[in-house]
Amino acid sequence: MEEKEVVYQSKPFTTGNEFTTGIEGPAVDREGNLYVVNFEKEGTIGKVTPDGEVALFVTLPEGSTGNGIRFTSAGEMLIADYTGHNVLRVDMDTREISVYAHQDALNQPNDLAIMDNDIVFASDPNWKESTGQIWRVGLDGEFVLLESGMGTTNGIEVSPDNRTLYVNESVQRTVWAYDLTDAGEISNKRLIHQFDDFGMDGMRVDTEGNLYVTRHGKGTVAKLSPRGELLEEITVSGKKPSNIAFGGPDGKTAYVTLQDNGNIDWFRVEKPGRSFGR
Repeated sequence: MEEKEVVYQSKPFTTGNEFTTGIEGPAVDREGNLYVVNFEKEGTIGKVTPDGEVALFVTLPEGSTGNGIRFTSAGEMLIADYTGHNVLRVDMDTREISVYAHQDALNQPNDLAIMDNDIVFASDPNWKESTGQIWRVGLDGEFVLLESGMGTTNGIEVSPDNRTLYVNESVQRTVWAYDLTDAGEISNKRLIHQFDDFGMDGMRVDTEGNLYVTRHGKGTVAKLSPRGELLEEITVSGKKPSNIAFGGPDGKTAYVTLQDNGNIDWFRVEKPGRSFGR
């Protein structure tokens, strides 16, 4: 009889404090390597092998600092560069870094989401004012403002069928859903969940559309159904989880970046992350 795998039990993946308290990202490539921003100092990207070996991958251009990371369908790395007001692109073979999109009107591109057709969305919080915006980056590399006058927009994600865009507001503790078209147009904004306490940071979906939301300050990851029902709450080893990505050989390993100590936790889940199938 096959032994049932233990899911939703978090434990440390890295313990060497290799990343700064600005640890974020994270994203997994096709070989299962994990990429996380701010390795040893701000303005870098670290690479963590499936075995937990950590090394410098790239140093970003002067004046650039990474936050959210995503991979395109072609396997290129895109990085939200919040100090440079850019989305940066990294050629994974040559490690050459270029500006994929730039917009001076941004507060700071924070986290990224990406459709299967490579249209990108960026959350754009203004932490001082507790406000935020959402932008789209088309295949032409141009930023288009989709919504302003929001709360502190932070985590952002696209559903597996590319028909829903999810955005959370950290300070307001809300999770919103929008209808999404193939062209990246949004409509029908609706509140699907509101937390009573603590903040939120990054979030990702699995292949069934369940949302995994990092609860910054609470030290948990909340799993929500596509309609916003709380299904699970997983306790991680720090109080300040900043973001989450899925990897492992089957896409069912969740990696969580922790700002308390610059380390990464991991736990197993029941369904692969959406990005694993891309």
